[in-house]
Amino acid sequence: MNYYHLSILVHRQALRYGRKTALKYRNAEEKKWKNISWKKFSENVMKTAWAMAEMGVQEGDKIAVYSQNMPQYLFTDFGSYANRCVSVPIYATSSPTQVEYIINDANVKLLFAGEQFQYNNAFKVQQKESSALKKIIVFDPKVKFHPEDKTSIYFDDFIASGENSHTEVTVRVRMKERRDDDIACIIYTSGTTGEPKGVVLPHSCFLQVFRIHDIRLTMTSNKDLSMNFLPLAHIFERAWTYYAIHKGMTTAINQDAKEIQKSIKQVKPTIMCSVPRFWEKVYAGVHAKVSESKGFMKWLYTSSMKTGRKYNLDYKNNGLRAPLGTRIKFFIYNNTVFRVLKMVVGIEKGNIFPCAGAPVSDSIVEFLMSVNIPIIVGYGLTETTATVSFYPEQRFVIGSIGTIMPEVEVRIDESNNEILVKGKTVMREYYNKPEATAESFTEDGFFRTGDAGRLEGNVLYLTERIKDLFKTANGKYIAPQAIETRVGEDKYIDMIAIIADERKFVSALIVPDYKALEEYADENNITYNKPEDLFHNVDILRMLDARIELLQANFAPYEKIKKYRLLPEPFTMEGGELTNTLKIKRKFVAEKYKDLIDTMYKE
Repeated sequence: MNYYHLSILVHRQALRYGRKTALKYRNAEEKKWKNISWKKFSENVMKTAWAMAEMGVQEGDKIAVYSQNMPQYLFTDFGSYANRCVSVPIYATSSPTQVEYIINDANVKLLFAGEQFQYNNAFKVQQKESSALKKIIVFDPKVKFHPEDKTSIYFDDFIASGENSHTEVTVRVRMKERRDDDIACIIYTSGTTGEPKGVVLPHSCFLQVFRIHDIRLTMTSNKDLSMNFLPLAHIFERAWTYYAIHKGMTTAINQDAKEIQKSIKQVKPTIMCSVPRFWEKVYAGVHAKVSESKGFMKWLYTSSMKTGRKYNLDYKNNGLRAPLGTRIKFFIYNNTVFRVLKMVVGIEKGNIFPCAGAPVSDSIVEFLMSVNIPIIVGYGLTETTATVSFYPEQRFVIGSIGTIMPEVEVRIDESNNEILVKGKTVMREYYNKPEATAESFTEDGFFRTGDAGRLEGNVLYLTERIKDLFKTANGKYIAPQAIETRVGEDKYIDMIAIIADERKFVSALIVPDYKALEEYADENNITYNKPEDLFHNVDILRMLDARIELLQANFAPYEKIKKYRLLPEPFTMEGGELTNTLKIKRKFVAEKYKDLIDTMYKE
């Protein structure tokens, strides 16, 4: 198998696949999905590369992309690689302060902005004397430039500027001089604590990703259709999308995260990377449907899931052949009940659905396996170019985060159970941060993940995030993610943040699922004028108390939530409670809601 450097990958695939579809995207004006062939993909990448050379971009320059997912994003990435430049992705939701930090830390002079929001923020940064940013190129032709902006141009005008013999030769020479140890990306971590760190990933990291995934996965490659759901600034989506290109798959690009459910139904992907939140909503929706059903339908749902669990978890997963009766029942349910369920979501053609980015509840995994949705739970970090471990397609262990990837070494630190990783997918360094880099590696070259776990044979288990551990005033250690993952399964709970650090007991801030709460109130004749009225209703609180207590049955008494408060507004990136990867900024939340939190600890 050939593992092509990212500077030539798209062009090699264009020679192989020609007019087959490489990318799909939804044209907002025509309201339909359009196809881009491998040949056209290659041509657009080269035009972008030529235009960069024409603009005076030098090898090693940092080129930022501050945009939603769209075809131009990939043209820019691979155009950068053709020039031996470094791609610096910035989340489309990032604030001007976050953008400014990355621009100046990485010394970015050229930035590609997606839409009006990104352009406005980028231009604001460019106007500052301290900014390294010299030019902004805008993907969306509908963006209105600031009256004082004399340097920005639209992407279509930009790529039209590069077609000449001089730039073609320049780019061709640079592509020939490529090296595996060239830096491909600097991806900035979200920074739940402290300032973001730029993770330096050379091309060799991605080439190794291709290699070890080829060893572990058996797929139909160019017959698969991968839905590009998570932001390309997220290492999980970036590494997978590059792998999809390496395999010759078609990639459907979802530009608007709010439209993902509609996009899935229209495109019907065979593969889609996601975070647990997506499957939590599927799980909650199905369980609500089952609990509301009666008579024959309730029996049918219950029987089908029981059969699916027996077939997939008890027999197939253990390498056993199910009894004939179970096989027949599973065949019937798989082609009726399970198929209808998948069609409602848009995943009836599903091959594999990798899921990572946060802990996934065992209950949700068991449910998805039972209804024959091929979820693959994994674990990884930006610093390890994503995947360290994942469930194999057969013989997975519920409760684990899968088996270690080939050619990746993992060991557990005896002092604090920290997961340590070594291999060719591990980052080179943190950009401009030699001290942080030194602190992140052991003397023999293992990367310190900051996560605690255990290793049983080749199976890895995640126990807690070391930096997230809370110590109560009674000296007990609490792993908040474990509680949040379990309690967050409930259909009436949308978001939850555990409070416990230096406190007498565990409490929580809960963002309820407002719609579900209103439906419960209507069904139980609970009167209210506005949703906030329900937050103080005795019947609502009694119902939530009971459900939370039940979900915590397996926790030790000191780990259980003793008190909680409901919040009228969800946690958001704009509000500052969430990072760009949707992780809770615990320190920020504790400070923002300090007064409300204090009310739970008054005698």
